[in-house]
Amino acid sequence: MKRIEAHRVAILRSIACAVAAVGILLAPGVANATPSPSSIEKQIDEQWNKLEPVIEQYNNVHNQLLKNQAQLKKIDKRLAPLELQVNLAMSQVGSMAGEAYMQGSPSAMTAMIISGSPTGLTEKLSFLDQISRHQRQSVAGAAELRDKLAGDKRDLDTLTKAVAARDKALAQQQKDIQKKVDELQKLRIKAYGASGVADGPFKTGPCPVDYTDDAGGRAAQRACDLIGKPYVFGAEGPGGYDCSGLTKVAWAAVGVHLEHFTGDQIHTGKSVSRSELKPGDLIFYGSPVHHVGIYVGGDTMVHAPHTGDHVRMASIDRSGAITGIRRPG
Repeated sequence: MKRIEAHRVAILRSIACAVAAVGILLAPGVANATPSPSSIEKQIDEQWNKLEPVIEQYNNVHNQLLKNQAQLKKIDKRLAPLELQVNLAMSQVGSMAGEAYMQGSPSAMTAMIISGSPTGLTEKLSFLDQISRHQRQSVAGAAELRDKLAGDKRDLDTLTKAVAARDKALAQQQKDIQKKVDELQKLRIKAYGASGVADGPFKTGPCPVDYTDDAGGRAAQRACDLIGKPYVFGAEGPGGYDCSGLTKVAWAAVGVHLEHFTGDQIHTGKSVSRSELKPGDLIFYGSPVHHVGIYVGGDTMVHAPHTGDHVRMASIDRSGAITGIRRPG
């Protein structure tokens, strides 16, 4: 009897579980729940915080690639005249060696016979010694140039291999980044539609907020002029910008060169505190640093946020804790 009762309880428990499961499946809105815009934006922010350091590393590698390519061109320019010098020196040495072979090595007796007078022997020997020294110097000079040329060629080969390796890694990295960027863009389209505009107007007020007629103020003005341009990773205009590309172009307008990489920009100029902020100052975020904006006054910056967005004004506290502030120049 107890066995039958236990069996009945087990059956009832199974039926109850099944009914509960069906109830869950039939609950309205659960199976096809659409993520809210705020939840999608949160996902975008989380993914972007992981992706942006990779993009900035891409910028760093690309800068190194450009520098190596420039160095290769410099070495090429040096190799051509050096090759000419080596060939000329070796040609001269070859001519002297040929003459020595045809005429035989000079001797004191030959010199005396040619001179016709014993009294001119010393002068003739001195002259022959000078010729001999000149031959040795020419050979030594040619050998030195040849060694230098060989060294330059070795350096060139090393650089070429390094550039080729970077180029290959860069190509793969670019594909990986683009794939992640495309995924983020799809998320934005789901949440906000094809325009990708989520946060209202790009310009929240006068830009720069504080006007200063100095280098920083003019750099800030240049950044303000670019508001509305799309975010494009690895770009520094004119069609689009990423965060460090935007700040590079803004400061280039006043003749200050910045590398297209936040890891370099955070070491430029001098460090300033938040209380010392002036238009044009660079504000950095992330650890390690992977985002930067340019201050325009009123606790506001202009920055290129992330893929699918545009260059826009934003609170300097929007992107999280400030890692550092630098003043180029």
